[in-house]
Amino acid sequence: MKTNSNRSFVSTPDDIYLQTHPSQINFINRIMEGYEYLGVLTTLSKTEGILVVRATPDTRADVLQILDHLPLEIVYIEKPVIFDGN
Repeated sequence: MKTNSNRSFVSTPDDIYLQTHPSQINFINRIMEGYEYLGVLTTLSKTEGILVVRATPDTRADVLQILDHLPLEIVYIEKPVIFDGN
């Protein structure tokens, strides 16, 4: 079955968009997995290191605190427009 890779995600005000070095994506993903149910990390562009953490109103502050204390550079960004070339 073919899926539409250009589908857009429904964004909420609690989504946290960030950019980091692509080599750090897996590290951030593992950390977020360790904090079960706080937020779900999705990679929007692995080459540019653009991610979104889907949080809830109840978990957003906790997710931001976790991200702020990671020992790596994270830049919070506005919701990006990502084109995958398809």
